[in-house]
Order: sequence, then C-alpha cells, then structure tokens
Amino acid sequence: MPFVSTRPALHLTEEELEYLEKASRSRTQPQRTVERAKILLEYYGRKSVSQIAREMETNRPKVERVINKAFAYGIYTALVDLPRSGRSRRISSEARTWIVSLACAKPLEYGYPHELWTQRLLADHIRKNCVTNGFPELSRISRGTISKILGASNVKPHKISSYIAKVDPEFGPKSALVLHTYKQVEFLQRMSKDGKPLDMVIVSYDEKPGIQAIENRHSDLMPVSGQYPSLSRDYDYKRHGTISLLAGIDLLTGMVHYKVFDKHRSEEFIEFLKHTDSLYPKELKIVTILDNVSVHTSKKTQNYLETVPQRFQFVFTPKHASWLNIIESLFSKMTRSMLRDIRVSSKEELANRISQYIDDMNKLPTLFKWRYKMDKMAGGIVIDKEHGILVC
Repeated sequence: MPFVSTRPALHLTEEELEYLEKASRSRTQPQRTVERAKILLEYYGRKSVSQIAREMETNRPKVERVINKAFAYGIYTALVDLPRSGRSRRISSEARTWIVSLACAKPLEYGYPHELWTQRLLADHIRKNCVTNGFPELSRISRGTISKILGASNVKPHKISSYIAKVDPEFGPKSALVLHTYKQVEFLQRMSKDGKPLDMVIVSYDEKPGIQAIENRHSDLMPVSGQYPSLSRDYDYKRHGTISLLAGIDLLTGMVHYKVFDKHRSEEFIEFLKHTDSLYPKELKIVTILDNVSVHTSKKTQNYLETVPQRFQFVFTPKHASWLNIIESLFSKMTRSMLRDIRVSSKEELANRISQYIDDMNKLPTLFKWRYKMDKMAGGIVIDKEHGILVC
C-alpha cells in the first residue's frame, strides 16, 4: 500500500509563493534562509519530508522543524531564527561594573607606568586582582570578552579625544563680542555693495610659529606606475631651524596680509601692524580679531599703538579659545595641504614657498565666513544707522 502523508498541505498566497521563490534564488540572503525557502517550496509541491531531506542532502528533523514553524508562525517567520533566551550570564553585573570602573581610571592609579590601558595590560590586571575583589568568575576572562563589556558601555580606554576647557570666566561675553564682529562683516559687505562709504575694515589675525625647515638627506623616490604606488622617503633628515608666519585675513575682501619672520616677538608683531597700516586709507579703523598672547598687549605694542591713535581696535578671543578666530581655518588648510610633509633646503626656501602659496590664494581671494552658532549669539545687536556699525 503506498505511503499516505497525514501532514496537512501547505497553502500559500501568490505573494507568499513569490517571496519564497525569490528567497530561494537569493545570493545575498544567509544560506540558512535560502535552504528553508527551498524546503517550503518542495513541501508546497507535495513532496514528502523524507524525499525533501534526501534530495537536499539534509536530515528529516531539520525539514520537519521548518515545516512545523511555517504552520505555527507563517512562512516569513519560518525563514528566520526565533529569538532564544541564550546562555545565562556567567559574569555578574557587579563584575562588569568593576571592569568598567577600572577602564575609567588611569593605569597609573594602580601602580603601572602606562598612561593608557592596553587590552593586554587591562586583562592581566583583572585576572590578577579579580579574586581579591570578589569576582572569581573573571579569573580566566579573555581580552575579547573585556572588549565586549567595555563596548556595551561605550568605554574606549585606549583612545584619547580632545576637548577645550573654558578657562576664561568671561568666555560668554567675549565670545559673543567676536561673533558680533563676524556679524558686522556681513553688514559692512552689504553697505559696500550699496555703494556706501565704510569707516572700518575687519581683519582676523594670528601667528603660526615654529614652522620647521626640514631637508632630506637622501632623495625621494617617486611613484612608478605598476611598481611603486607611493612616494618613498628615507627616514633620515636634517633641520634648518624654524620660521614664523604672521598673517591676517581681510574678512571683507578675503585678501591675506602676511609677513614671514624668524621669530614672533613684539617687534615682529609691530612690524606686521605697520604693514597692515600701510595697506588701508588713514580714515579707516582696522578692527583686528586676535588672541591673548603677551606680544599683543606688551609695553612695546602699547607704545606703538599710542603713535597711531584710533587706528587699530583689538577684539580679543577668550583665553584658551583661539579656535574662535577664523584665520585658524586658513592655517589648518595650509597645514593639511602645502605644509604637509614639506621638505626644503633652507629657511629661505620655506619662506618663499609659503609666500608663493599665499600670493596664489590672493589672486582669487576666498571669503572666510563664520557660521557656527551665529543664530544663537548671546546678547542683542543694535544697528547704528548713522555710523553704519553694529553695537553689542
């Protein structure tokens, strides 16, 4: 007598049948999903469990599980794994908390000379001290498990990220004044477009000291197509000293005024001010945004400013907040492009290449604009229509 299956037939809608056929041919789905889709299609085609297992070179229990799951939960659920409780935790919550607390402290606090934890150092410390701290289950913990525990708490003790401490108690009003000055640039630019006379210019100024003049002792080897994809450079080099770039961006025109010196003392700063003074008509006030280094407020600088009364107006960024100065964007761009891995034969060559770089920029000036949090400036802005300026 022929075998007659007592299992019910699997009924599929056109949409479900199309979904199974697509899943059975997929090249991106997991292999288990493809296999389960084929099992359901074969069963839908009236094949027996034994025949399906034999043709697909698998076992009957697997085929039965897939079919039973399809009847119980539907074909979509039958193609994926059901959530399982998993193995119970062997590491207690208290032990995990202890691991995280260790990672949040410096190794120096536990007698190590290291500044930061390494995975090996942290694992060794945990295994050596877990029993005395009441967590014997950690005696054989692996570095991978520690990494997972720290990852779950988003703790990365081997990395350093930067932050800027607000050390200036007057950070709020000082930063607001700088932002208002940037807002004033927009107002002056509109006045200039309307043909109205201006009574000031605004310059973003800073120094970039310590630019190293480094020369190779041996020639660079250039890339060779098909053989050497990158430039090769010998590790040995010689130093020729450093130079300092003093620069200011005219925020109305984008022109960069600059001077290159061996040092950046009050004398060099005054020389830059004299250079800037020579570039503008005498009736214009030169509003200069700059940081709080001592050369900007030294007696020599003050003595010079007294010789040109009402010519310069300094707007100081808050202490430890020179990032508020737009010219830092120019210096950053220069560091990442022209100065990146630069090699020169002398300080004179370095100065000439910096000059060429800035002169090329000045042929097509770029307007540097500050936009960060301009819509959240502290304090109010009042337009003095008579004099065409913004008053904070």
